[in-house]
Amino acid sequence: MADAPAAAEAASSGGMPQLDFSTYPNQIFWLLVTLVVIYFVLSRVALPRIAGVLAERTGTISNDLAVAEELKSRAEEAEAAYEKALNDARAEAQKIAAKTKADIQVQLDAELQKADVEISAKAAESEAAIAEIRDSAVASVKEVAGDTAAEIVKALGGKADAKAVAAAIDARMKG
Repeated sequence: MADAPAAAEAASSGGMPQLDFSTYPNQIFWLLVTLVVIYFVLSRVALPRIAGVLAERTGTISNDLAVAEELKSRAEEAEAAYEKALNDARAEAQKIAAKTKADIQVQLDAELQKADVEISAKAAESEAAIAEIRDSAVASVKEVAGDTAAEIVKALGGKADAKAVAAAIDARMKG
């Protein structure tokens, strides 16, 4: 129990053992030993590994940037090709639409001309039929007028001359 009086003396001194000047050389020695060991461990093991990881990361980043730049240029080329194809397709569609429109207009003009010819023919037929109906109506009117005039003259007690009645009807029909 020889340690007990030293512990009691240290406890009674009231100071911290780290601040005891008699232990400074021992603390400085172990501090230097620890720093040298940490330096060798870091310089020989940890720092080379960290440097390797940083170099690998830098290489990976530069490779990724190069690949990204290449992919970007490919994407721009693909976009330019797409735009060109789209513009070509639009131009072709406009050509086809214009050609189709012209073809339809030609067909429409031909159909309109054919319809005009048919309408003209039917109009001529209708005019001929109307003229025929008019002529038969005029002949019927003349006949009825002649018969009526002869009956009126007979009813009035006279004798109707067919030539005179026909001449009177012709004069009245002409205006």
